[in-house]
Amino acid sequence: MREAYKVAVVGGGFAGLVTARELQREGHRVTVFEKANNVGGTWLYDSRVETDLLGLDPNREIVHSSLYRSLRVNLPRQIMGFSDYPFVAKEGGDSRHFPGHEEVLRFLEDFALDFGLMEVIRFGHEVVRVERVDEASYEWLVESRTRENESRWESKEEVFEAVVICNGKHTEPNIAEFSGRDTWPGLQMHSHNYRTPEQFENKIVVLIGNGSSANDILKEISPLAKEVHQAIRGPDSQLKRLENHDNAWQHSMIECARNDGKVVFQDGSIVDADVIIHCTGYKFHFPFLRSNGIITVDDNRVGPLYKHVFPPSLAPWLSFVALPYKAVPSIVMELQAKWVAKVLSGEVKLPTREEMAYWVEELYRQMEKTGRPKHRTHTLQQDKFEYESWLAAQSHIKPPERWKEIMFSSFIPKIKSYYGGEYRDAWDVDKWIQEVDSSN
Repeated sequence: MREAYKVAVVGGGFAGLVTARELQREGHRVTVFEKANNVGGTWLYDSRVETDLLGLDPNREIVHSSLYRSLRVNLPRQIMGFSDYPFVAKEGGDSRHFPGHEEVLRFLEDFALDFGLMEVIRFGHEVVRVERVDEASYEWLVESRTRENESRWESKEEVFEAVVICNGKHTEPNIAEFSGRDTWPGLQMHSHNYRTPEQFENKIVVLIGNGSSANDILKEISPLAKEVHQAIRGPDSQLKRLENHDNAWQHSMIECARNDGKVVFQDGSIVDADVIIHCTGYKFHFPFLRSNGIITVDDNRVGPLYKHVFPPSLAPWLSFVALPYKAVPSIVMELQAKWVAKVLSGEVKLPTREEMAYWVEELYRQMEKTGRPKHRTHTLQQDKFEYESWLAAQSHIKPPERWKEIMFSSFIPKIKSYYGGEYRDAWDVDKWIQEVDSSN
């Protein structure tokens, strides 16, 4: 007989919504806790920025979204939807293959409405504590709070039989470390708090990082800034002028920042800068989770987690969805959500606690043996398609279409390299998909 449990889902973004749907499909009684007043998670644009622009102050009021106003997705919409709910262009919307963030939010709103999820979401409810009721029980106490007015919060405690954590991974900034960072007199900020380029007019800006956000921000601020200097890691990091920019240069990483405002790079160059923008990624952060030391976050390794989802000693009553990097996000989220829902219903069985713990230990041993750093624990590399296929097999469904993985892992990097910053508009995605389909 299928089991049905009372399950709390923390977060109403991409991962939280698909998890809630899969839990409901398995007959579970679902409550989604969402801090904002709408679905979307990081795709819900917020023009506010935090009082601490680097995000180091633990007492700051946290702004969840990291979107800048002009952001367009860096994956084509063809691989951003779910298996039975594609991200198609709709009348009156943004029909581009790489649409703006408003179109993603519209997709998530439609998804929530079409599957009746709005009724199970508690908007304006911030989760402040998730903790086992007692050591002998696998029930979970979830404490949430809602704001009554500017100075008063109302808190509520409720007991659930299971909790799925889906609070995202683009909110707690990871900051670059270099000598003099804390005493440098200029303005420093993380890309989490970047919204528009106007404040950088006639400024000399140092931008740390070479990911999608870094390159988007560089492209947007360089027409206004006096100079932009991009600091990157890797063998190609050398002092050179960037193509298609008259006032932008690439450097190796920052060696130090001096009290006189100068920034010294490892290539020996020196810049008298006004601003440093850290486009340096994010840290997993679960400030509400109290597990008595069972779950830890160490150098971005959340663990121990069996298959990046279940802590062996707390499974299946606690789980995480959407931790992995370097895989098609919507595919992994959906497959993980299906697995969690079916494990809770009893349709799919987990290995023993000892077997799950052994898998985790073996993963750590292999990482150490190959020199893979701890912070890449949840980064799926060559094994990403195998991981997705394994998850699909657990739920007795077909694995995802291979062309989506080929597009994500192989072709998109080539397209970005070939077209540069114009790849979103230059690439005929539909033609590429047709060619791949016809060759198989």
